Amino acid sequence: MRAVAVARFLLADAIRSQRVLIPVFLHAAVLAVLFGGDPGPPPAPWAASALALYPIAAWLALTVANTEDPVQRTVTVAAAGGHLPVAAGTLLLALAGDVVLSLLSVVWPVVATGYPHPPGVLVEGFLGHLACASTGTAVGLLCARPVIGRIGWSLMVAVFVVVVTGVQPWLPPVGTSVAALEAGAGTSPVAFGALLGLVLAGAAAGVSAAVARRS
Repeated sequence: MRAVAVARFLLADAIRSQRVLIPVFLHAAVLAVLFGGDPGPPPAPWAASALALYPIAAWLALTVANTEDPVQRTVTVAAAGGHLPVAAGTLLLALAGDVVLSLLSVVWPVVATGYPHPPGVLVEGFLGHLACASTGTAVGLLCARPVIGRIGWSLMVAVFVVVVTGVQPWLPPVGTSVAALEAGAGTSPVAFGALLGLVLAGAAAGVSAAVARRS
């Protein structure tokens, strides 16, 4: 698939620039702080790490989408055969990062703490993190080029959206997923949040492709 080829190309470019490493290391530092002592039994401690993953995933998606400058992106679009494969490849790469960071968030306390982690609780933790991460990806893609051309405005809008939406426990998918993890409500609320987050991320990629075609 062309989208997979684009994702692999963007991954190589992003690693070469090393800018994607900053949000990854930052999240690892957050996990080290959160789970360095006695965080308590799961899934409640994951509420904090899932909420922290929301802005980090937005930052990661923003970085991936803006890895290439406009001239380089024009060449990539021509080679990929259109804006849609490029937007899809960007989405795939950002979501792959979300999955890796979500797995890291779930595995870390399993290794670092002595609490039992039954399979159902692990699934709940992963889906809760994926809900927040994929929603962050949607925010990042909507704040990146070509939707918002200037990096300063991109960061300001992304921070504003994350702050406003992340602190509302009634607002899906982030607020409700974090609240479900904190309450130990089971897999259903976080599964819905993960599905909704993935839909939002896909829609954001579609908006990005549409804007790029018109610009």
